[in-house]
Amino acid sequence: MTRTGIVTLGLALVILAGCSSERRVDRSAQALPVFQSQAAPTGLFGRLNPLRNVSFRGQTPRSVTGPRASGQLCGINGVAGEVIPPITSQVAGCGVDAPVRVTHVDGVKLSQAAIMDCQTAAALHRWVKTGAKPAVGRTGGGMTELRVAAHYVCRPRNHRAGARVSEHGRGRAIDISGIILADGTEMSVLRDWRGSPHSGALQQMHRAACGTFGTTLGPGSDGMHEDHFHYDTARHRNGPYCR
Repeated sequence: MTRTGIVTLGLALVILAGCSSERRVDRSAQALPVFQSQAAPTGLFGRLNPLRNVSFRGQTPRSVTGPRASGQLCGINGVAGEVIPPITSQVAGCGVDAPVRVTHVDGVKLSQAAIMDCQTAAALHRWVKTGAKPAVGRTGGGMTELRVAAHYVCRPRNHRAGARVSEHGRGRAIDISGIILADGTEMSVLRDWRGSPHSGALQQMHRAACGTFGTTLGPGSDGMHEDHFHYDTARHRNGPYCR
């Protein structure tokens, strides 16, 4: 074969390879629109597709079900946290229709975000601002954190089988086991309720909770609250129950 013939044959092979490559590219490019039209059909077929309709009906907008963070939770300046979806339960009496998850109250951090209703959040804010903070004063640089022992949980009162549902199961209660100060000191309900330099402050703030909450329990009340304060917003026929 002459040199000219070899060159001509080489050019022909290059052209044929290019055409084949273009055809492969075209086929792959056409495959994507076909897949998309199958995944998200439009027109009459799309409206009649039962799988698509079920998917749409099952998705509630995030603005309804997703948490919504707020620094003014429940309309209260100083209560921070987020609105969360309603809590339901198969246990009769448990659940919260309009729950919030509270992280800070009047600048004081909660050791764990606490779930409750807005009435309880308002009572907690009032107690921190007008009861707990004044009781602590400037001791240790002032209070910076609440040690939360319990908040929402579906259970019977005092964990006793057969008892009525606790206010914790209704989102109306919070248990506090201690107060953390700016210098790292902890006022512990268990250790400091009696015979401690912090006893006076703890007892003062506990008294201040009476009336702010519907139920106020602490050490000496019933043997079940020796290591924490129990506060809830239950309404009692004869007024606040404080022990």
